[in-house]
Amino acid sequence: MTGWIIAAALAMVTLAAIMAVGRIPRSAWEITAAALLLGLAGYAWQGRPGLAGAPRQMEEKGGAAFDEKLAEQRRGMAERYGKAGQWLMLSDGLGRQGKTEEAANVLISGLRETPDDPNLWLGFGNALVAHAGGVLSPAADFAYRRAMAIDPEGPAPRYFYGLALARAGQLKEARALWAPLAASAPEGSDIRKELEGNIARIDAMLGSQSP
Repeated sequence: MTGWIIAAALAMVTLAAIMAVGRIPRSAWEITAAALLLGLAGYAWQGRPGLAGAPRQMEEKGGAAFDEKLAEQRRGMAERYGKAGQWLMLSDGLGRQGKTEEAANVLISGLRETPDDPNLWLGFGNALVAHAGGVLSPAADFAYRRAMAIDPEGPAPRYFYGLALARAGQLKEARALWAPLAASAPEGSDIRKELEGNIARIDAMLGSQSP
């Protein structure tokens, strides 16, 4: 508990110092907060102050294996060109090499340049989930919500946030995002079929959990 208090206090002091001394613009505050959340999330999962040091080998570094199909789905539903596409392409390349932390950090750089790009926030959320081995961290949750706030009508943020929620076991929340998205998708489209199938599986799972 003491370690958590110290870590949270340091994060708050760091954020205040960056804003006061670094004089960063208000548009970059959210990115800075997300980066600090990433650090705290990492401490929550891996921090063990009482254990002796045991550096990991390079081959153990990184989170989940790069999901090429997921990246292609994101490109199909969201960005392909422009500055966002270039940052995301670089992040994907690092992800393929297993450098999940670097893949997320690249997108922080992109967000400093264009902090209101929903594609970058979406990619940042996906990169954080990959770095955490499939876990929906507080920082990833923040990134997905920011993407939806910027582009509330866009299908990509709702689709991928729902996917992360479903994989985290938050089935009702995922269904709430996917149901209207499926209803608005073109009749007979692949995305509608996929979402309807996912929703049917969620309903079956939720039904089996009922008393």
